[in-house]
Amino acid sequence: MSKLALAASLLVLGSLTACGGVTAPDLFIVQRSGSGPGARLTLLVNEEGRVHCNGVGARSGRQFKLSDSALVQARAIQEDLKEPASEHLSLAPGPESVLSYSVRDENGSVHFSDNSSGQPKVLHELALFVLQTAQRVCGLPE
Repeated sequence: MSKLALAASLLVLGSLTACGGVTAPDLFIVQRSGSGPGARLTLLVNEEGRVHCNGVGARSGRQFKLSDSALVQARAIQEDLKEPASEHLSLAPGPESVLSYSVRDENGSVHFSDNSSGQPKVLHELALFVLQTAQRVCGLPE
């Protein structure tokens, strides 16, 4: 490719990005539900670390963004979810379950509760990530 063609390609790509024509893919979306106050949450995380909390995010004019370390953590969680998601893992809630989670990514989906038995480590990490992101990034109480 000539330098001129490369420069033209970069210019087109840059203008698409500037106009909102190119968006980063989503890492995952989590829907949390439960009986307590603040339990209901939809959290969407994209590859650039942008976050939508209960539908609020860039489209509403509010920008929620993960720190670099939280983005690395989100990417690691998404990587570790590949196998359970591709198997469409669904774990039954235990007695007196408080929170239920449904997570979807490009590989599939996983459903579990806070006290489901047999949870792989990544599900505990995801539940903590959701809580911390809701509080620290989205400014939600829980």
